[in-house]
Amino acid sequence: MPAGPYGALLDAVRGVRWPAARRVAGATLGAHPSHLRGNSSEFSEFRPYRQGDDPRRVDWRLLARSDRAFVRLTSDRATLPTTVIVDASASMAFPQPGRDKWRLTREIAVGLASVAHGEGDPVGLAVAGPSSTVLAPRARRSVLHEMMRALDETSPAGAAPIAPLVSAARAGRLVVITDLLGDFDDVLRAARLRVARSDEVIIVHVMATEELDPPGGAVLAVDPENPSLRRMLDEPARAAYQANISRWLHDASSTLRAAGVRYVRAETDTPAAGLVRRIAGAARRGQ
Repeated sequence: MPAGPYGALLDAVRGVRWPAARRVAGATLGAHPSHLRGNSSEFSEFRPYRQGDDPRRVDWRLLARSDRAFVRLTSDRATLPTTVIVDASASMAFPQPGRDKWRLTREIAVGLASVAHGEGDPVGLAVAGPSSTVLAPRARRSVLHEMMRALDETSPAGAAPIAPLVSAARAGRLVVITDLLGDFDDVLRAARLRVARSDEVIIVHVMATEELDPPGGAVLAVDPENPSLRRMLDEPARAAYQANISRWLHDASSTLRAAGVRYVRAETDTPAAGLVRRIAGAARRGQ
């Protein structure tokens, strides 16, 4: 499969493991521990024999030692459908082509999809942008190329809502890559419902370094999604801005984590491969 500009990224994340944060409900054989218990080779626990149990699952050695019949329970393994939802609103093009949030968003989306696909999981894409794009999770070999093409053909614009895509995504693992400057409250409500249904939800909060630390001197700040909003950012205003954004980041991350959503901040000066490894590794560490 031609990787184009993503080739180095795909090489860097090859072999990364991305375990599910909890047991999954799927029945299709895959890499993740499942809620289902059956006849796989992975032992789970003993349970007293009950009428109707398969006699082939009785542990006869334990019966001979204890005069009590127990059956061996095993844990099946299943696939975890993974949907990557990306924010393609106008603010994602900040601050300039080649070094903007959209570039990092595309790379994180492709990197995570590649890791999930490497685990045998179906992967899909949903783009909240000027023209809505939805690719349902698939395990076929061409799915990564389809995702790359859809992302590369998208130019951030407008202010399309993300929450409807969070609500409509297939059950499983949802990764939402966004700058949180849109319908945050609606996204939070939708994410809470998904978590309540035992879905795994991850918010990757993409921020430009210039948003965290604006350049010194007088700067005219313009809202890319509402150009009529303009404000001069002089030194006093810059100090107030930094205090406000620090408080906003703390409140947003705390609120999401309290809702059971995993929150990861991604800054544009950080290599995408490292972020992909951190997101996948955090699941392994139970964070």
